[in-house]
Amino acid sequence: MPPLAVRAYTATTALGRGLEAQAQALRERRSGLRRNDLVPLAPGEAPLDCWIGRVEGLEEAALPAPLAGWDCRNNRLAWLSLQADGMETAIAAAVARHGAERVAVIVGTSTSSIGATEEAYARLGDDGRFPEDLARPSLHTPHSLGAFVAAATGLRGPCVTVATACSSSAKVFAQAARLIGAGLADAALVGGVDTLCGSVLFGFNSLQLVSTAPCRPFDAQRDGLSLGEAGGFAVLERLDAGDEAALQLCGYGESSDAHHMSSPHPQGLGARLAMRDALARAGIDAGQVGYLNLHGTATPANDSIEALAVAGLFPPGLHASSTKGWTGHTLGAAGIVESAIALLALERGHLPGTLNSVAPDPGNGPQIRFADARTEIRYAMNNSFGFGGNNCSLVFGRA
Repeated sequence: MPPLAVRAYTATTALGRGLEAQAQALRERRSGLRRNDLVPLAPGEAPLDCWIGRVEGLEEAALPAPLAGWDCRNNRLAWLSLQADGMETAIAAAVARHGAERVAVIVGTSTSSIGATEEAYARLGDDGRFPEDLARPSLHTPHSLGAFVAAATGLRGPCVTVATACSSSAKVFAQAARLIGAGLADAALVGGVDTLCGSVLFGFNSLQLVSTAPCRPFDAQRDGLSLGEAGGFAVLERLDAGDEAALQLCGYGESSDAHHMSSPHPQGLGARLAMRDALARAGIDAGQVGYLNLHGTATPANDSIEALAVAGLFPPGLHASSTKGWTGHTLGAAGIVESAIALLALERGHLPGTLNSVAPDPGNGPQIRFADARTEIRYAMNNSFGFGGNNCSLVFGRA
């Protein structure tokens, strides 16, 4: 595929707001996970016994008055993320070059603003209606995030919200590449936001996937994930002749093995197909990838299957790691957050290891690293694998 310029990117996680906060915590091997202190909506109910990656300050981060009708935890995090790392300037530059109608908005989320919907049901009036402050129909939809971002930025190109579980905000890059390639847009604001709420915590706990300790990806003793919340964005743009953008989206691969509603294919066939297709679209072979950010959720099945797929495709010299020990599993935001970490590795040469993990699982290949490394790389890759076998892999490059 023709590469796309990555003009700007940002991420806000439990590690802090913006890229410098992410980079510093990664270098210092300092986790953003904390004991769950998210108060349940049901009076008297104790918080679930687990660790979470919570973004500080969302409760006080009110939206500007013109956007108050969109107010909820998810859209507040989207707004905070849009203020960081020069995103406003990059969006304005894209609009100046192409016009607001030619810049698409493509965002991913898994639960959108369902936390506000939970609150509305918890506060139902005697007449069975939502309370007045939450009686906003446009808020209680899966497209709440996309519509909010369009309203907040003034962009008027195609507007799409992708909701494919944990691959959501990786697939936005693929969607943008297709829209731009088809001539329906010249640039795109892509990203993703997901926030913590009862449906997320208790839903994953009902599947027996949540650990009571900080997650340990690819560790022999791993016993489940730690959930987190995050937001992030990137500005992608068509490359004109002679334009050598420093960072580029070089390829994407998508697959859906549809093996099971919540378990990946036991041989990792869907994961391998997504990775293979991303490499093919980028026009490179597996040996040229310097860093791979793994999906690596720390659940027993998912990690072993991803390790099998990676070992079957990449040479032993690859540096591959999971960064969920820093941020937690941010679900629909995982794709954009971990793409930002891959882009940081390209720019700065710091390849993160895997936090909290000590004893490698015997099934890990030599590609999976627990220790950090420093080296200049030309290509970095990100894996995001969702429920239903919905997989996406991305390849980024440095000009």
